[in-house]
Amino acid sequence: MSSASRVRPFEQHTPRIATSAWIDASAVVIGDVEIGAEVSIWCNTVIRADVNRIRIGAGSNVQDLCMLHVSTPNPPRKPDGAQLIIGERVSVGHQCILHGCTLQDEVLVGMGSVIMDHAEVQTHVIVGAGSLVPEGKVLVSGHLYMGRPAKLMRALTAEEIAYFPQLAAHYVRLAQRHARGCAQSGA
Repeated sequence: MSSASRVRPFEQHTPRIATSAWIDASAVVIGDVEIGAEVSIWCNTVIRADVNRIRIGAGSNVQDLCMLHVSTPNPPRKPDGAQLIIGERVSVGHQCILHGCTLQDEVLVGMGSVIMDHAEVQTHVIVGAGSLVPEGKVLVSGHLYMGRPAKLMRALTAEEIAYFPQLAAHYVRLAQRHARGCAQSGA
């Protein structure tokens, strides 16, 4: 992890970050955040867990200019509020907003997408670029969803499903290269 990253506590919560994770120096990570092994957080991303928790599973990547946030518990409608849970080997494209939702393992969220509170994206789903997943919507495993609001387009091919771990592994390797560059430059 870059020592220059802006990682800070909020009230009684301090972010917990695996030693093998890489966070760009321009990213901000605040509060009740847990970042797993080999996760990469890219340029100018904000992860703000000030009123609920955020968890990011191993091997996932959150690309440039993303905003990750949560909502506060609001009884009786949503007594637990909306925490943000990202599974393993998830790729979140540039400039996405994830707000209090759940992404299971091996999901690809296309650039500029928005996923709202209590939405659930199951394993092996592609959310097409620019999509809006409304509050509470469930995207079923093995499909491509696109649009505003996101609609089921088609089943994924075997090749597309095989691509999820390949893309995640690519970002693990790329983050390692960036970390080495930062270490060599003293950044």
